[in-house]
Amino acid sequence: MQENSNQVFLGLGTNLGDKPSNLQQAVHFIAQEIGPVVAISTVYKTAPWGIEDQPEFLNQVIQIQTTLTPQQVLSVLLDIERRMGRERQEKWDRRLIDLDILFYEDLILQSPSLILPHPFLEDRNFVLVPLAEIAADFLHPILGQSISTLLEKSTDPLKVVPFFAEK
Repeated sequence: MQENSNQVFLGLGTNLGDKPSNLQQAVHFIAQEIGPVVAISTVYKTAPWGIEDQPEFLNQVIQIQTTLTPQQVLSVLLDIERRMGRERQEKWDRRLIDLDILFYEDLILQSPSLILPHPFLEDRNFVLVPLAEIAADFLHPILGQSISTLLEKSTDPLKVVPFFAEK
């Protein structure tokens, strides 16, 4: 582990192209450019959230260690999205790759470009299910509840099921 290393949880999502490959490629870039991956969830298949008339998503959560600041992590994530071909058009629209900072340690931050913890993650099973798999006891710094408790209390009706790549 690096000195002054910070624990960061990232949410990954994709619903265009070769979805399993998109996630693998994103994890590879993150490990190379931000810091080592210390935990990785199962890949989950989820119905679209927000705009429903689009392909199903694959979602995953990873835990990394990094010496970068939150703003530096965000900058690298946006660069990875751009290099992988993400085009931002409409909020919640289909995307080749979506990379979000869920938690950066227990930091609470509100800036024009970054809000931490990620807003509304407690309302989204596609984040809570994979996050609970790798960090069930992690406490949400604003809500003061564990991820497993947030998942138990979730009112999100969308199903999140493990994705097993067809062989």
